Amino acid sequence: MCAIINIMNTVKKSLLPRLVKILETFGEDIKLARLRRKLSAEQLSERAGISRSTLWQIEKGSPNVSMGYYMQVLFVLGLEKNISILAADDELGRKLQDAEILTKKRAPKK
Repeated sequence: MCAIINIMNTVKKSLLPRLVKILETFGEDIKLARLRRKLSAEQLSERAGISRSTLWQIEKGSPNVSMGYYMQVLFVLGLEKNISILAADDELGRKLQDAEILTKKRAPKK
């Protein structure tokens, strides 16, 4: 479960350790893709239209970087289509659908 801490009118959400590890691995994969293409951090950040510090955060797997920036970097690396396969094979969803479990059209409000 996500913990929410309210300090001086700021809200900070912490991720589960498993999700942090997934983001870190994703960032490492992006860095390796950049290195395989022999692109410097400066070249990639310039082509993606982001700062080098934002690219550094992406390569570290920071959850504070917007998904749009991750997508810009993936586009420059030619990997943007790979993101669409993430939820394409939704095994659990298909099993639930096959079991004819009824779900509401909208998620319940919190």
